[in-house]
Amino acid sequence: MPSEVELTAILCALVLGGETETRHGYVVAGEARHVRVDCETPTHVIEVGLDGRRSAYDSRHQSLFAAHLTGKLPMIVMIDTDGREEPAEFQVRTVAGMAGVSYLALDAGFLLRWQRERPGRKGSDLPVLRDGATSGH
Repeated sequence: MPSEVELTAILCALVLGGETETRHGYVVAGEARHVRVDCETPTHVIEVGLDGRRSAYDSRHQSLFAAHLTGKLPMIVMIDTDGREEPAEFQVRTVAGMAGVSYLALDAGFLLRWQRERPGRKGSDLPVLRDGATSGH
C-alpha cells in the first residue's frame, strides 16, 4: 500500500487539481511561523487523513486554521484503506459536520485506480469541490 504522502499526491494533483504541501505564514508573539497545507485548490484548503491513525484528529484543526489564513473553504479527506468506518473516521466526520467543514471519505483503491487510468482522461471529472459540505460514507 502506498504511503499517506503518496496517496495525498495522487488525490491532490490528479483528482482535485491542486497543489500539495503549500506553505502559509503568520506571525505570533513577534515570531514568523508557518503551516503546511496537504492540498490546496483555488477554493479549498484540504487536510488529508489516513484511517486508523490518531493523527487524523488533527485534520479538522489544521483545515480550519488554514482556512482562516487563506480565506478558502476548509475540507478534510479521509483515505479509507479497509472498507469500514473506524472510530477515528467516525469522530472526524461527526465533528467536521458540526464545525461546517466539508468531509469526504475516499477508498485508497479508488485513488490508485484513478492514477492508473488518468492518462486517458481529459481533466478531472470528479465534482468533489463545491461551496457546500461534502460527505462520504
